[in-house]
Amino acid sequence: MQSERARYYTPLLACLLLACIVRLWLSLLPQSYWLDETVTAFMVRYGIHHPSLAVAPKLDLSLYYWLPRASQALFGSSEASLRLPSLLATFVSLLLTARLAARLIHPQAAWFVVFLCFLPHEFTRQATDARPYGLGTCVALAAIWSLIRWLDRARLADAALFCLFAALLLRIHLIYWPFYAVFAVYALLRCKRAETPVSGRALAIVSCIVAASLVPLVPDTLALSKQAAMHVVVDKSQATSFLSAFQLPMILACGLSGWLLARIFRWPRHPIATTLSGCILIALWWLWQPAALLAFSAITGNSVFVARYFSLAIPGMILAAALSLSAFVPPAKWQPLTLILAIGILLASFAHGLAPPNRNSDWRDAARTVNNLIRGTNTPVLCPSPFVEAQSPVWTPSYALPGFFYAHLAAYPIDGDTILLPARLSPEGERYVQPLIGSRIAPAGRFVLYSGVYGVYQWLSWLENQPELNPWKKRHLKFGDVELIVFER
Repeated sequence: MQSERARYYTPLLACLLLACIVRLWLSLLPQSYWLDETVTAFMVRYGIHHPSLAVAPKLDLSLYYWLPRASQALFGSSEASLRLPSLLATFVSLLLTARLAARLIHPQAAWFVVFLCFLPHEFTRQATDARPYGLGTCVALAAIWSLIRWLDRARLADAALFCLFAALLLRIHLIYWPFYAVFAVYALLRCKRAETPVSGRALAIVSCIVAASLVPLVPDTLALSKQAAMHVVVDKSQATSFLSAFQLPMILACGLSGWLLARIFRWPRHPIATTLSGCILIALWWLWQPAALLAFSAITGNSVFVARYFSLAIPGMILAAALSLSAFVPPAKWQPLTLILAIGILLASFAHGLAPPNRNSDWRDAARTVNNLIRGTNTPVLCPSPFVEAQSPVWTPSYALPGFFYAHLAAYPIDGDTILLPARLSPEGERYVQPLIGSRIAPAGRFVLYSGVYGVYQWLSWLENQPELNPWKKRHLKFGDVELIVFER
């Protein structure tokens, strides 16, 4: 009976999976870059060792950027082309998460977990983002999967794969350093509980190999931690959003739904199939990366508590949600529940739109609008940098294009007279712009202030207080978190 149900459900669920991928991933690939993606486009075009990238947070150390370069060489320089490596990596992550669900929770939970992956916006963002986070999640999953297989079977090939993926993880993004504690605790727990044929000596040798592979990156990781203040992109107060970080509503919803269904349909109680070590692995995977970054932010005062930085925790959070449901769902009910979940996700995607709410930038349309406004005129365009690093002393009035601070202008050029400003108001920036008001800006009779919302509004208040511009009219045009303000005499 179970095999007959599987033959019925599997083709249907495969079709629904394809529909979800097309609707929620492929349809987003041609959208405009968001800000950090313009840096990827900049590095692909001008090289990872461009001099202006010296102030960037060690981007040249990431192995990720070789992939969009290869994709561009094969498929051209479109947005979809640069996002293709992340799409493929996230698809592999989907498969690995399903395999881990079958191993750690129940074989019938695999399909349910596949569709559960489409609920967190950050997972969808990884699939459609020309940034390292999709690849990082994929490599972390591969490392966990290899570690589990090695601890299960004690095969040398699995140990070698674990060493390889563990060595690669920090080379994709230095912010992943806390995740190595998950590997260590799980392996030690399995050995302590005698749940593995791997000897303590073999575990020590593999641990030393991984540690040795990471030694060359320690100075750069420490340097990045010390320089965190110059790369802070969120306020410290925002790091208190516990629910946002740990996705508690989703996990509680799965557990509560399972409890209600068990009560309504009087499903028999059954023990959770997951071992204690499997439960601890899922809990650590879910909680440790965001908790470590939250603690680092609180201790140092430099907030690195950004959703994309703890994206490695998403598979753990998804497995935790499935685990909470497994306490109430009989094995025979996983596939019908999966069917309901898949249909619900598709219906919700049509009702509430496609893009994750944190992707709210349309630099492409904004640049097109600016070019239409200034075409055939001598209208100056004031461009505060949208990157927090663009401040004195690394920003100067002599800063030249192309450069990292204005990567969005390389991705979506402005065909006119641009005046480059620092990201924040500063005495040096004010001294630079002040004489230009009388010589270039006011005589034009019109100018445009164009950047991300934060930089625009900082400079807007200063410009409004300049006597030469005081009576001018203003017109605001918004493109998500990108804004341009047209000043006219």
